[in-house]
Amino acid sequence: MAEMKNFYGKYPVSIILCMLWSFILLPTFVLNAGGIIWTLLGLPCLFFIPGYLLLFTLFPRKKTYGGMDGVERFIISIGLSLIVVSFIGVGFNYTPWGLRATPLLSLSILFFSIGVGIVAIYRWLRTNPDERFTVYFDFSRKKPKNKVEKTLTVILAALVITAVVLFVYSITSLKSEEHFTEFYLLGPGHKAEGYPRNLSVGENATVIIGIVNHEYRTVNYTVEIWLINQSTYDETDDESAGVSQMLFVDKLTVTLEHVDVDKEKQWEPQWEYNYSFSLDRKGLFKLVFLLFTSPTGDYVRGVDYRDQADQILGSAYKELHLWVDAAR
Repeated sequence: MAEMKNFYGKYPVSIILCMLWSFILLPTFVLNAGGIIWTLLGLPCLFFIPGYLLLFTLFPRKKTYGGMDGVERFIISIGLSLIVVSFIGVGFNYTPWGLRATPLLSLSILFFSIGVGIVAIYRWLRTNPDERFTVYFDFSRKKPKNKVEKTLTVILAALVITAVVLFVYSITSLKSEEHFTEFYLLGPGHKAEGYPRNLSVGENATVIIGIVNHEYRTVNYTVEIWLINQSTYDETDDESAGVSQMLFVDKLTVTLEHVDVDKEKQWEPQWEYNYSFSLDRKGLFKLVFLLFTSPTGDYVRGVDYRDQADQILGSAYKELHLWVDAAR
């Protein structure tokens, strides 16, 4: 035991471990090359290690000699790391590469950590051995003195495990927020303009229906087209208000694989359909396009389903609509 204490007092073990950890894991974390486990192991390289090494450079002594103790170092190290990484990120934002140069950004953080770590080692070695702040790792197996100590140890272990599980869940759940579907309507010119809004009865018109799957799974999409008669009402976005008729028009189905979002590449459509329609009656109509990701009911074309309007409109995953005024 005395030899272990002498070893930790002689070498800056925690500084060296932080430098090695950062050198090995930071590129893996930033490049997302190793999955969730390696990502979690790499988090300290961004949110703890840079600040910890910088703090050691500034305050290599114990608290009793004008330095800091372990708890203070831990808390302040997190704050300093956030500041350091933020400043490096802001600096990169004003370079020709920008923040998208992820490998260069990771290398900058890595070089900062190693450079500050070298200075921290130098400062620590220049400090009086009795005044040095030393992290001592005691791996010896100690038997709890009594039941109270044993109970507290179990509770502490349970809290640590719970914290790790919650942290892993919070990280993995971030990805679930990215699950979405692009659902859009375009005019005949393949632009978000030129929509057919004023038609004669029986006149054909065309719109482009588009879907892009970012749900991280294969999805069986259904698009239902409905014609809502609101001739005596203003153009309102209240789905069920003033529905005097809700006629089923058509249904489209398509199965799409997941497509990753790549902001560095030009956007490309995944599935588009030129949908042609015409109105057989005069009035102001709301042509509604409902998107579903699960099977829907069977409806008869031309039948009025206004009694089920709330249920049908409320169950849709996404909704788009187009106001069309038909005249004779």
